[in-house]
Amino acid sequence: MEVCIDFLNRLDPDISVQILMYLEDPSDLVHVSSVSRSWRDFVIANGLFKNLCLRMFPQLSRVARVMELNKCRAKKPVEVGSSYSLEWESLARDHRVYATLAQVYTSLIVEDCISEAISASSTDHYPVESIHNTLLPAYTWRASYWSSKGQSNPAVPETLIYKLKSEFCVITEINICPFEQLLSSLHIYSSNSVRFRMGHPKGPNDLGSRHLGDSLPCNADDTFNWTYASPEFPMAQEGRLQNFRLPEPVLCIGGILQIELLGRVQRHEMDGLFYICISYVQVVGRSLSPTFCVEILEPSGTFVLKNEMQGKFYTPPSLPKNEAHEISDDQLQRGFRY
Repeated sequence: MEVCIDFLNRLDPDISVQILMYLEDPSDLVHVSSVSRSWRDFVIANGLFKNLCLRMFPQLSRVARVMELNKCRAKKPVEVGSSYSLEWESLARDHRVYATLAQVYTSLIVEDCISEAISASSTDHYPVESIHNTLLPAYTWRASYWSSKGQSNPAVPETLIYKLKSEFCVITEINICPFEQLLSSLHIYSSNSVRFRMGHPKGPNDLGSRHLGDSLPCNADDTFNWTYASPEFPMAQEGRLQNFRLPEPVLCIGGILQIELLGRVQRHEMDGLFYICISYVQVVGRSLSPTFCVEILEPSGTFVLKNEMQGKFYTPPSLPKNEAHEISDDQLQRGFRY
């Protein structure tokens, strides 16, 4: 048609928002922002990029505020203006930060996100059978694994805690390889099932004394705040790398992962006790640093989302010189019939 129909000007704003909320790809929302200045302003005013990120990562509902930190150049002082201009600047800042977040997530490569092992709930022969052995793939020429202490009750669980590469990353799956041992017969020291929790330390010094016999000096729940808990996954009684894909990508805020190993299945021939042994752990996801970092606000558990590389990923879309032409109701009806 020779003239454009701007449905944002013709429909109720709430209906227009509902239409645009069907877009799930960040690049599509960027294209919407490129149609015209009025469309870009509509996207900003209604926080569509923020809503998209909240749908992708519900954990962002705990964001107290966002900040832009430009390390390349000093920021100009903010001029005092009307309340409307200040409100608009806040909306525009949210737009830039969340647009960058969505684009960073979709552009980064998937990688192993474990940085280091923090602690195990118990260790049989420390440091020979330490949790640190789970950071490297098992080799056939030597037995490298973590082992729990033996228990007469097979229902006693164990936990492994790891620090991720950044305090702000997206996790999609965890891979675990149980240890298998060949004595008079093949023994596989897996657990019945596994569950995952993610969170952050309650205080900046809570990890300072973690290397005490490879276990925390107190209960892990006293040291960490857990902001996500996965469903329980059954574990196969097989000595292979087993994949546990999360129901949806999880935004880990704080960079701490706990693996809960639930139930024991293998009794040791020498002492008759039940053990759990793990050869290798791999955490698959995307690290959002150094573009983003977080500041945890205690005791509320909310956090400040900081964009430390402003403008590196997000570029405001180029806009056409002319806005969409306004048309008459008669032309509009003919256009809809067409």
